Amino acid sequence: MLFTQLEFIAFLVAIVVAVWLARNRSLRNAILLAASYYFYAYWDWRFCGLLLLSTLVDFLAAQGIAASQDKRVRRRWLGLSLSVNLGVLGFFKYFNFFIDSASPLLDSIGLGTQTLPIVLPVGISFYTFQTLSYTIDVYRGVLRPSHRLSDFALYVAFFPQLVAGPIVRARELLPQFATAPTWSTSRFYGGIQQLLRGAVKKVLLADRLAEMVDVVFAGPDLYSTATVWIAVIAYGGQIYYDFSGYTDMAIGAAKMLGYRFPKNFRHPYLATSIADFWHRWHMTLSRWLRDYLYIPLGGNRGRELATYRNLLITMILGGLWHGAAWTFVLWGLLHGSALCLERCVSRFSTHRIYPVVGWATTMIVVFLGWVLFRSPDLATAKAFSAKLFFPSSGIHWYPPLVLAVIVIMMIEHIAWQTRARLAMRLPAATWYAPIATVIMLWCLLLYAPVDFQPFVYFQF
Repeated sequence: MLFTQLEFIAFLVAIVVAVWLARNRSLRNAILLAASYYFYAYWDWRFCGLLLLSTLVDFLAAQGIAASQDKRVRRRWLGLSLSVNLGVLGFFKYFNFFIDSASPLLDSIGLGTQTLPIVLPVGISFYTFQTLSYTIDVYRGVLRPSHRLSDFALYVAFFPQLVAGPIVRARELLPQFATAPTWSTSRFYGGIQQLLRGAVKKVLLADRLAEMVDVVFAGPDLYSTATVWIAVIAYGGQIYYDFSGYTDMAIGAAKMLGYRFPKNFRHPYLATSIADFWHRWHMTLSRWLRDYLYIPLGGNRGRELATYRNLLITMILGGLWHGAAWTFVLWGLLHGSALCLERCVSRFSTHRIYPVVGWATTMIVVFLGWVLFRSPDLATAKAFSAKLFFPSSGIHWYPPLVLAVIVIMMIEHIAWQTRARLAMRLPAATWYAPIATVIMLWCLLLYAPVDFQPFVYFQF
């Protein structure tokens, strides 16, 4: 069930009506929990067992950690949580990747290898990180464990953010489930507007860009260098509008139900450094990697070389989190290396023009990184890179709609730096907000592509 399908709209309307009619907190949470498992089962009911397994293991592990003062016992409970969650994630997401990677070596010594027909459960990377942050926070003593299994199960399975984030910490969401939210007309209206904006981003912008991106990435050798460059920029727009669109719809749906999610995007193509980019792009993942990987590795507390090592490890593993392929490993390595170089250069650069140079170099790194991110394999990434840096002839293709969306993205980012951003939020008190809402709905109904495309981050 995709957020952009009519089935989801009908589902959301039914749940919104049901939960606001249910004044009792327990009944409300029970409705949301049942709806969340139905939402997940709509894709494949068999994987609800994995969701339940993760929920039960981490609920019990947190209880065990909180109940003991013995460090060894606490570590065993934490180890159980880490082993089960990372073990399940590793098997479903990385088993075939490691088998394929090791097959040349194993075949050379006479050990045959064989991959398995494994289906990746939707959202497993997201809810695994959520539940791990819960047990780690309880272990660190910064969070008290939930004593209601139903509340914790709802935290893990809450349908707006279940399959593609944002990655919400337990300390951010569990307290909201402890009491029934009060009705707020402005918040409900804001939720509708954000859900609509997300749908526009996905259906009218991201999916339009995908029509060019999918074709060019399928055969980069056929196209001219200029066309390939446009396809790279188009993919940067596609993944931004696709994922930020999903996030807006998730945050909007949660608002309509009375809950708050953290922001996940802040116009990333305005970033003047790679570090700034990661403060703007998939912000909840960036904070997760910082708090549960980079800082435990030592962060920047040791020698400079140790800091560079920690940055590289964090970003490589962050790249691998996105997908089980060497292209994602190299994408993470690219960003990690850029962060290291940036950290080194920033110690000496104080020139006033640096923000402009920083923005330009950041965009070059980011958009070249998207080539690795989008390419299905290293051969495609190599072919794409050859086209980008060694001009050659080929088919010249400049779809007007794609160029228009790229221009829209540029204007949107620039406008957000001005007071126009206040109008872009469509405040309820303004005269133009209802008109803009009707226009968005009309455009969605009139210009939506025939076939709905799944969200990009569903594959992670």
